[in-house]
Amino acid sequence: MCRCGRSSALPDCPAGCTDGLLLQPARQQLLLLCRCGMSARLPYCDGSHSPPTKGLRARWQRFTKGD
Repeated sequence: MCRCGRSSALPDCPAGCTDGLLLQPARQQLLLLCRCGMSARLPYCDGSHSPPTKGLRARWQRFTKGD
């Protein structure tokens, strides 16, 4: 990840750059960011804008279905 902001391929850092930051997450985690502003857990979506669903997977599917 580029920290200097001079990369032409942001947010990635060019190969050989000594200022780059390598992120290696320990596990995968899906986060839903709120775009409507109705969430009680900003900046994360809590589903306040639509009917309740059980589990993160069901909430995630609401955002990934194409209309």
